[in-house]
Amino acid sequence: MQTQLQFQPIEQIEADVLVIIAFEEREEKTPAAQAVNRHTNGWLEEIRLSMEFSGAPFETAVLHRPAGLKAKRLLVAGAGKAEKFDSAELRNLVGAVVRGLKSKNARRVALLLEGTFAGQEFIAAAAEGAILGEFEPDQYKTDPKKADKAIDLFTVVVADIDASLTKAFETGRIIGESQNFTRELANEPANRLTPMVLAERARQMAAESGLSFEVLDQDRMRQLGMGALLGVAQGSAEPAALIIVRYQPAGRSTRKDHLGLVGKGVTFDTGGISIKPAEGMEKMKYDMAGGAAVLGAMRALAHLKPAIPVTALVPAVENMPGGRAQRPGDIVKTLDGKTVEVLNTDAEGRMILVDALAYAKRLGCTHLVNAATLTGAIVVALGHVRSGAFSNNEAFLDKLLTASKAEGERMWPMPLDDDYKELLKSAFADLQNIGGRWGGAVTAAMFLREFVADTPWVHLDIAGTAWLDDAKPYMAKGPSGVPVRTFVNLALHW
Repeated sequence: MQTQLQFQPIEQIEADVLVIIAFEEREEKTPAAQAVNRHTNGWLEEIRLSMEFSGAPFETAVLHRPAGLKAKRLLVAGAGKAEKFDSAELRNLVGAVVRGLKSKNARRVALLLEGTFAGQEFIAAAAEGAILGEFEPDQYKTDPKKADKAIDLFTVVVADIDASLTKAFETGRIIGESQNFTRELANEPANRLTPMVLAERARQMAAESGLSFEVLDQDRMRQLGMGALLGVAQGSAEPAALIIVRYQPAGRSTRKDHLGLVGKGVTFDTGGISIKPAEGMEKMKYDMAGGAAVLGAMRALAHLKPAIPVTALVPAVENMPGGRAQRPGDIVKTLDGKTVEVLNTDAEGRMILVDALAYAKRLGCTHLVNAATLTGAIVVALGHVRSGAFSNNEAFLDKLLTASKAEGERMWPMPLDDDYKELLKSAFADLQNIGGRWGGAVTAAMFLREFVADTPWVHLDIAGTAWLDDAKPYMAKGPSGVPVRTFVNLALHW
């Protein structure tokens, strides 16, 4: 789908469908609404009076062949209460409109934005919403009619175009496409996306985006002493990889800050010897959603060029049972020298992350954020609405939460009291890799904290938000791409 920003009077917009926005309990005072009523003999007022349309979120009404307009159809989309409508709401509304029109023979769709809702953040959100709504996780379907259910061109129409709006629209397009890149990776089945294939996809993305790329193979990781990461990988016939992608701002910089993004990259998780139940295991292909998110963020940052250096690390493994697999009770030595007793091989994400976090520090990262589908416990705590955010640095956490709020990726700060560390004590090693039944998301985060020391760090547990079990009006079932937008905002507004 192509996207563009354009200036045109409403009467001159040529499209299969022209979309305007209307709110609840509000008179039609906008220029677009007045023009629509003028050209349609008061159609907009009529459908409100007849209760056919109230302006509720995602509600729509369609008028065919509107007189006085060049558009073939006019669609009015409900946006809820105007005082609550922000860029995140617009992103979702545009996504819902695009998803609804894809099967309605609407090859060219135009969205008219006015007044307050034609500012930079809304323009960017409209581009993102359209691109995110257009995505379908159906690349392996052979339906010959699939091509007919598509929009060729999505246009955002505003009253006036300046350089700032053009830049905002381009930013939204880049971020939307990068989030879809993440979703494509997370949706790949494990037979098609092994750790080394993920590394190759990352290499291709880096080459296309002008980023530097490196991969550490198993021999190099063994030389370095990454026993925690390699212990998880040893049961699989597929070799592990530590993927490293770097962005460096142009010119010499006096900045000392260096952002590190670390993403869990378990391309399939059986649980290992502590094997998972069969029901739902097929979804464990998305256990690399955190890794996919940091790669998607790097793709966007390569084009948007923040002022600080950013390095992404993705420890990529398969967690499989087998004759060589790690056993409960094994003790491994991590990159930073600590020993860990493995009580449960299904607590593998934290094991690969700690070696990657330690290596990120060696590469000079001064601030660390990791994203991982880490625990079912966070889903019990927060459901599928918010990601859990854990940190050892309140100021850094506030910075990240500000970015997430601006992007509509909802998160919630979780505790990291020292008392939880008691649950990780081992009689045989420095730490054990699980802390018992209670507070599982917190003890997992506490385990990670032991390996970052005083480096400002935030851990995002996205187990409940990285995958949609059911489609939303604005987004297809499957991978969501969380938290690509937060990472990009964090770097751009450092």
